[in-house]
Amino acid sequence: MSTSTLPRSPFGALLAASMVSLPLVAAAQPQPEGFTCCNLRTDGSWITDANYAESHKKMIPAGTPAKVTGYGRYRVHIDMSGQKQSIGNDYSRDLELGAFAQRYIVTEDPKVKLASWPPAVQAAVKAAKVMVGMTKDQVIMSVAYPMTSENPSLDAPVWRYWLSSFAEFQV
Repeated sequence: MSTSTLPRSPFGALLAASMVSLPLVAAAQPQPEGFTCCNLRTDGSWITDANYAESHKKMIPAGTPAKVTGYGRYRVHIDMSGQKQSIGNDYSRDLELGAFAQRYIVTEDPKVKLASWPPAVQAAVKAAKVMVGMTKDQVIMSVAYPMTSENPSLDAPVWRYWLSSFAEFQV
């Protein structure tokens, strides 16, 4: 809109001045395509970064093909073979949304790494369970990343996870 088409009023000059300072292009977010990093739980369309292990939720296995299709307010929209899902950045908001998306959608299929692990670890990961002796990578693939609001560093000796809004466990 040119300033010549603005109504003649004291507000016209103010509006024109504010338009000059507006950014013309929003910063582009990455749109990774590949696979889910880890086992995720969905209610059918929503995955929270808390990844609650509630019985009514369906598990999406690590290594499921996925592509980021867009972003919303604290959410990453993904397509998994035609099924639309959103991953909510509910408790890890200190992570920029593009970096958050790249945590969950990875380029290398984690099933390749999974196949190299001992059979007992493979079985635990496929069942979304943790067991004594697992590495950090194995825990992440099994039950996803811990929420950064309660686990600011992956180098911490203990990670806090939630089974539901009221029941936690620590690894």
